[in-house]
Order: sequence, then structure tokens, then C-alpha cells
Amino acid sequence: MEGFSCIQYTVEGGVATIMLNRPDVFNAFNDDQSYELQDALKQAKRDKQVRVIVLTGAGKAFCSGQDLKAIAGAKNRSLRDSLDKRYNPIIKAMRSMPKPIIGKINGVAAGAGCSLALACDYVIASEYASFIEVFINVGLVLDSGSSYFLPRLVGSARAFEMATMGSKVKADQALEWGIINKVVAADKLDSATAEIAAYYENAPTKAVALMKQMINKSFHSDLNEMLEYEACCQEIAGNSSDYKEGVTAFNEKRKPSFTGN
Repeated sequence: MEGFSCIQYTVEGGVATIMLNRPDVFNAFNDDQSYELQDALKQAKRDKQVRVIVLTGAGKAFCSGQDLKAIAGAKNRSLRDSLDKRYNPIIKAMRSMPKPIIGKINGVAAGAGCSLALACDYVIASEYASFIEVFINVGLVLDSGSSYFLPRLVGSARAFEMATMGSKVKADQALEWGIINKVVAADKLDSATAEIAAYYENAPTKAVALMKQMINKSFHSDLNEMLEYEACCQEIAGNSSDYKEGVTAFNEKRKPSFTGN
């Protein structure tokens, strides 16, 4: 799409693909890439045609985090401002996105790139992918949501190890630890991702969005709150066109044709 210099944004059918596109620096973030990703997520959210988003990287890497060379000459740069303006809006947009986001991890996901992968809804990785919380190597702490997502996925002991030792977690181990959903051979990554995207493209989008909200809410709610929230969400889902289609298709013994409404 025109207007982007650091990412590629394409829509095919109901699938929007956002590709970080700075392969010469392993898709490390500069200011432009972070703001362009924010814009692409807003566009995917607004586009009623889009029912699923694939987030990936160009070349050999998914994303190597912040481009340290890009900020080397900056004096008195506030890291808090950088998070508030550049990274945190991305993570918030991903978690509030009413459409599933598939992380297609084609290589290393490091630092903020690791956080980006953790914030996806479904993560599929190449056998050569790896996940590294590299902040400790430059005397920094977890950011961009890693301190929230990582302990919930792997537990406090493994999260502490990854955070404080900068340990590299390869794809097969990431699968075992629950960081990702699936590992495939590198030459199968495109086709395997396309299969998952096709499933969500044809799924009942409103129900998927509601379940994403429910899972988000469950992290800071008790059982009674979740029972109440389930009832509210079920009422909304029960009034959808997809619910009516699902019941009709079941009774007619055919595959439902969901429209996402």
C-alpha cells in the first residue's frame, strides 16, 4: 500500500497482512516503523472487509526490537516518552483489536519484537524462529507488555530467567513452554499460516472478538465477574447473524457460511 516506507500492508480477501519491512536491520524499530504499524492496525480495524490480521517480518527476522543505531545520536531521549508514544499504543491496539492477529514468526523475535509476538492471539513459528528478551544486555527492563504476557505464558520462574539472563528460546522450546501455538518447517510457514488465516477469515468474527475480550478480562477478574461477563457476551453473540446461520446449518446438516456479523 502507498504511504508506508517501513512496512508493507496488503489485503487479500478478508486477510490483512502487515509485514515489518526493514530487513537490512532485521526489522528493528525506528520511529517511522512504529508509527506506521500503529496506522496499519487502525486501518485494519476500520476495514470491514478485514476479518483476520497476519503480522510478520521481511527477510530472515521477525523483529529485532529497537534500532539502537537509530537513536545513538539522540541526546536526552526519554525512554518513557518512546514507550508512551510508540510502543504502548501498538500493544494496546493489538489487544483491543476486535479481529484475531496471527503472529507469523519467520525468524528472531527479540526485545520489543518478542513483546510484539507475545501480544498476538495465535502464533505460528518457523523451526528457525527464536524468542529473546534482550533488554538486560543493555541494562534495561522488559517493556511493550512483556512483563504482563510472559509470566502468564511461561510462569514466573521461566519469565525471570528469560528476562534477567537474556536466554534464547528456540521455536520447539517456545512451543513446549506455551509461548506459541505451532512450529512448522521454514518452507511450510507460508502455507501453514495461510491455512490458519483462512480458518479465521471464515469464522464467526463477532464471536471470536467477544472471546478475545473475555480472555483479556479474565486476567484481572474473579469467577463471579467472568460468569456475569460471559452472560453479557453470550447475549450479544446470540443476537448475531452468525448464530442464526450456525444453528440453521447444524439443523440442515451442512457447513455454516459465516459472514462475521
